[in-house]
Amino acid sequence: MENQTHPFDLGQYILNHVLDSHEWHILFLPPIKLPHFLSLHALMMLLGSLFLLILFCAIYKKSDRVPTGVTNLLEAFVQFIRDDIAVPFLGQEEGMKLTPFLCVLFFFILGLNLLGQIPLFATATSNMNVTAPLALITFYLMTVATIQKNGIKGFFKAFVPSGVPWPVLILIVPLEFLGLFIKTIALVFRLFVNMLAGHIIVLCLLGLIILFGIYALPAIVLAVAFSLLEILIVFLQAYIFVLLSAVFVGQMYHPDH
Repeated sequence: MENQTHPFDLGQYILNHVLDSHEWHILFLPPIKLPHFLSLHALMMLLGSLFLLILFCAIYKKSDRVPTGVTNLLEAFVQFIRDDIAVPFLGQEEGMKLTPFLCVLFFFILGLNLLGQIPLFATATSNMNVTAPLALITFYLMTVATIQKNGIKGFFKAFVPSGVPWPVLILIVPLEFLGLFIKTIALVFRLFVNMLAGHIIVLCLLGLIILFGIYALPAIVLAVAFSLLEILIVFLQAYIFVLLSAVFVGQMYHPDH
């Protein structure tokens, strides 16, 4: 007797939703082949960037004297990032300079996270090849930009806590220097792991319905509850990434504090 397979490959769909490939798997449809130079997550980043361009260049109304609707919402996010993240952790001058960067970082991550919530699309932030370059930008600010601002002496001063006895510094300084790389790796894995795990759980719960039919209907309640939690998580992860980036850069910019 020939083995019969389910017409819908649930496992493959889950893997293609969270892992990168050159195929775009859409529910109950044949996979779409992508060009060899364009991976699925690269496509998601292009779509996310296009959405942000439309959002800020077409929908956002800078000329409005009294912001309303989407314009008011976007300005609230920008003001929050400037007043509650950038300036407190980077100082007034550097905070104002880096606010545009932090805003781009926040909205880009948030856009990719939200795009991954749509079943037809994939989660680019569940890929380390996406989160690593974002973290490397923060690493650049912690190293090259810090040297440009404070000089070589000021850069290495950040690894020497003030008021610590010199025998203890023999242990502290190497750990502080190693922490520079640990912080960058933490940014990579925190975003990657949270987005990967959350989507796998939701997709597996919904997959039970596809595999077992009406007997797995109670899984819908769990899937909906976790999906609502995921919406909170996508905002939270974008916020945490930007917050930690500002904290880490601020520690290097202002070692005295």
